[in-house]
Amino acid sequence: MFYFDLLKLGFENLLRSRVRTILTVLGVVIGIGALTSMISFGTGMEKNVTDAFKKNEIFTTLIVTSSPMNIGPGEGRGMDREPASGDSTVVLNDSVLSDIRHIRDVIYAYPEITFPTRIEMGKNNHTTTVQALPAVMGKYKPYNELLGGSFYSNDSAHSVVMRWESLRDMKIIVADKDNPYTLTKKDSASGFKILPADSLIGKALTLVSANINPSKIMANPIAAISNLGKNLPFTETKTELTICGILKRSNTFSPMVFKGGIMVPPVTASKIPQLGFTSVWDLLESKKKQDQYSAIHVRVKSIDYIDPVRKALKSRGLQVFAVVDELDQIKRGFRMLDMILSAIGTIALVVASLGIINTMLMSILERTREIGIMKAIGGSEKDIRLIFFTEAAVIGFLGAVFGLLLGWLVTRLANLIANSSLIPDNGVKVNLFYFPGWLILGAIAFSVLISLAAGLYPAFRAARIDPVKALRHD
Repeated sequence: MFYFDLLKLGFENLLRSRVRTILTVLGVVIGIGALTSMISFGTGMEKNVTDAFKKNEIFTTLIVTSSPMNIGPGEGRGMDREPASGDSTVVLNDSVLSDIRHIRDVIYAYPEITFPTRIEMGKNNHTTTVQALPAVMGKYKPYNELLGGSFYSNDSAHSVVMRWESLRDMKIIVADKDNPYTLTKKDSASGFKILPADSLIGKALTLVSANINPSKIMANPIAAISNLGKNLPFTETKTELTICGILKRSNTFSPMVFKGGIMVPPVTASKIPQLGFTSVWDLLESKKKQDQYSAIHVRVKSIDYIDPVRKALKSRGLQVFAVVDELDQIKRGFRMLDMILSAIGTIALVVASLGIINTMLMSILERTREIGIMKAIGGSEKDIRLIFFTEAAVIGFLGAVFGLLLGWLVTRLANLIANSSLIPDNGVKVNLFYFPGWLILGAIAFSVLISLAAGLYPAFRAARIDPVKALRHD
């Protein structure tokens, strides 16, 4: 009952000077609003990236190469593969692939096979990249998320799975009720049309692929690269295939799991003449044989088996890149961003705490006689301190609640503006801000603690007032 009385008394005391109390609370509201909106941006960006990785189930994926991979600028960064210089490397061939598939806890492994092609479908055509994927991939995300049709059922089917973006590049918009697309005047003038996914399933398309003699390239590689497509002898082959499925469109934060615009079964891909290289080094590599691969993708049972499988692969002299390692680097970057944004938001809250100190010091001057009466009838210094601490806590709590509401409204507006101005027309909308439970509870607790700290000096000053002098105070 005593604490309930303190809380009631705290509210009553604050209501005596409504304008001053409202201005003080408003300062805390602005501080908490700035703090939470900034932190929610960092957590929102991290959540978008993390969810995209989880959605595509690539935490359990390893990429095996014969030479080190650079993951970005600088050593150990980027996705470029450099040729080994002097060091002996393991050649990724069918024998190595079979060995990897027999490693414990490996679900499956498949080679990275991509090559450029031109798609022709009626009057529409588009240059893209073909990615050979085994039929088993149709069981896993994102390849099981289709707008229409299904993934091909076997590795020798004469079928293809197309990305939504590849069809858009051919001026065909596949209708998606979850992410509707509205044709602009420019789209209509350019010949774009919206079609249901089912109308495209079973439709035939033609893959036009080129095959270049690598011995001619190695005779004069500099001239070959500079005149690629002009003077080099090459042949074009047309392959008729059928569309069996259409993948959903990806959003801004989707990881680069798609190596090509269309997916075909590996046996079917092997029968298509192709000029396939993933880097300039692959193009210039004279000893590359038909059964050699630039990379092998390995899927393990769960994230717990990443390290054991990685050790087994490295013991075979292979270079291994785990997607989960790169995500850890991204998370560390977001944590640093959160710290910087938190520091900026905290400054506003510290300024608001000065307003709390000022409000409570003014309250002491106005209530000096009242404090003297309380002490004269038996009130202890502890009771006086608790009264002022309660008032400070009430200011902090109210400021946190309305500050969270302000922060949420500001982030909604900011998200709307960002999606309309930064996301391309008809792009997949994203939520750039996120308010997890820990942020809401943490903001309330932090606001109350800051307010209590601000009320520390006024509370002790009020408790030390001499009751005799206080009773004489006008």
